[in-house]
Amino acid sequence: MQEVAARSFQSTKVIVVSCRAPYIHEHKDGRVTCISPAGGVTAALKPTMAAVGGVWIAQASGSADRETASVRGRLRVPPERPAFELRRLWISPELRKGHYEGLSNQALWPLCHNVYQRPVFRQSDWTAYRRVNESFAEAVLEEAQGRPATVFIQDYHFGLLPRMLKTANPNLTVGQFWHIPFPNREIAKTFPWIDELLDGMLGNDLLGFHLRQHCDNFNEAVEATLGAQKGLHTQAVRLSRRSTSVRDVPISIDFEQHTAQAASNEVEAAMETWQRRIGPVGHVGLGIDRMDYTKGIPERLRAIGALLTRSPELRGALSFVQIGVPSRGSIAEYAELEKEIDSLVLAINQQWGTADWTPIILEKRNLPPVEMMALHRLADFCMVTPLHDGMNLVAKEFVASRFDDDGVLILSRFAGAAEELRTALLVNPYSESDLCRAMISALAMSKTERRVRMADARRVVAESNVYRWAGELLQELGAIGSAQPRPVPAMRFETLSASVA
Repeated sequence: MQEVAARSFQSTKVIVVSCRAPYIHEHKDGRVTCISPAGGVTAALKPTMAAVGGVWIAQASGSADRETASVRGRLRVPPERPAFELRRLWISPELRKGHYEGLSNQALWPLCHNVYQRPVFRQSDWTAYRRVNESFAEAVLEEAQGRPATVFIQDYHFGLLPRMLKTANPNLTVGQFWHIPFPNREIAKTFPWIDELLDGMLGNDLLGFHLRQHCDNFNEAVEATLGAQKGLHTQAVRLSRRSTSVRDVPISIDFEQHTAQAASNEVEAAMETWQRRIGPVGHVGLGIDRMDYTKGIPERLRAIGALLTRSPELRGALSFVQIGVPSRGSIAEYAELEKEIDSLVLAINQQWGTADWTPIILEKRNLPPVEMMALHRLADFCMVTPLHDGMNLVAKEFVASRFDDDGVLILSRFAGAAEELRTALLVNPYSESDLCRAMISALAMSKTERRVRMADARRVVAESNVYRWAGELLQELGAIGSAQPRPVPAMRFETLSASVA
């Protein structure tokens, strides 16, 4: 991928935009520590940026971020071998709350996920969302300096940014990947500012989604709302003589690196620790999720309770480990979800647990990769059962950990990963009986069938890794940038926001 990037962007600057930074600095034990948050996107794009020497613009979030950067928020990264520039933006707490907690995660997040959680639409949040998008636009334009540049924007936090950039500097080649689903046109039209949001997204030269269905939903929404036209034989949408290529490119993980780490001595040691914690049971089930109402955790726990009621032979023989990564706890719906999960686990454990057996082991923390892989390898089955998800990389991480070609993946039909991992046991996460049947099938499945199913899933994940995802998108962006004419930029950008530090 680094070679592709180097060839594609020899004569243009590359600017990546994301809400979360690839490196943050924190005060810890009297020292300043540099942390690189885990994540497939970060893992894929860091080598690319190192190859082209670009600029990554992101929001500052670490307690020591300001003191480790210049006055303008710039620093060279990674610390051990600086290869590209990180530019941090300081967004006020008020704007951050309206942009991130409000519009992004209380309006767009439930709007785009079909989980019957009513979105909250507040004018103040929309104003904050627009202002934060303007702040990032100012930073990108300053970095580009009116010259040709390629901008790759990550996710739904920046729906207005593409149009702002292209209006101010037509020399930019702008691409965006929308990492969550996109709703159908009837749901999209309930968003009070849908015209402005869709127009902002159509500022992209290239717009990526995980699934073809998400592309179709977007295309139908812009046709119904803005009158944009879909090409008959292309994947492009035209509006006002401008064209946006809309592509489905499913994201994945670094399969080889993940598999190698899963086979390490550190993971073996973590397996022994977890085995002692779980106890001498015959079967282990696993769930690893953010504590989010889209992930189907309460539905899964109720199914486990029902399974123990219907299958007495599993009492004392099956322990289910549920990892709940804390998420957005300041939002009321998430706090209520955590209470519901705690209550369900307590009720099931009180009903069926014994002095030496705990039916459900709940850990509410963000596991380091070594522990996560240890649980992958210990589990007889892993339940990835979101009510709706753009992709869900947990499913692919479980597959990559199972270099022994064993274990069973129980996967929601409504996760994007189900389009690729067809040999998983596909379930309706709303159906208690469906989930129970899948768990019984997983435990009864022959070793031969488990190996056939897992080997096929591993082949799929190995072939479609995260570097292929990044390579396809960046190569197409490079081609678009090389082909398009270079008009004189207008370089006018009127904002509502204060200047960015």
